[in-house]
Amino acid sequence: MKIRTFQLTPFMMNCYVVSDGGEAIVIDPGDASPGLLAYLSTLKVVMVVNTHGHCDHCGGNPGVVAATGAPLAIHREDLPLLQSLEQQGRMFGVPFPTSPEPNIYLEAGMIIQVGETKFEVRHAPGHSLGHIVLVAPGVAFVGDVLFEGSIGRTDLPGGDYGQLIQSIKTQLLTLPDETVVYSGHGPATSIGVERATNPFLV
Repeated sequence: MKIRTFQLTPFMMNCYVVSDGGEAIVIDPGDASPGLLAYLSTLKVVMVVNTHGHCDHCGGNPGVVAATGAPLAIHREDLPLLQSLEQQGRMFGVPFPTSPEPNIYLEAGMIIQVGETKFEVRHAPGHSLGHIVLVAPGVAFVGDVLFEGSIGRTDLPGGDYGQLIQSIKTQLLTLPDETVVYSGHGPATSIGVERATNPFLV
């Protein structure tokens, strides 16, 4: 498994391309940047995954889907957010295009396979109603649920602090300490480090 990170949008969010055996998934394409599209042109993209429906994580959906022909996947509860990218962008003074409609609705327990790598979909609401995380042996792609030394904000529509903490405890802190955490913003961390030092969790 190979992981390539693209830092995109004025929000400095992390888009991840995870590839294995020539296949790839794109996690949270905030923008269809030329560099991202050039990299994807060398791979067979089997799915575009939005961990949640906020504009900075979905703004590149139109360009990436058009370039790759890959199906778009998101949790059904975040569909209203996905359908409001332009309005979200106006709130922050950043233009975002309309997203294509999803082809796949993600649910807890679903498996997404890339080459020989299998990801489990886990539902982790709190930052948004339909937020999901992707877990494979040794890695977790967590969107805006958990960050190095912090957690996702809960002051946006669909946010709930208690629910977010519960999601982190049940969906992430149950993973082994050595699991590498790839967040939607900022550097990678690990479950063990966050369990021991994150001020919201200790």
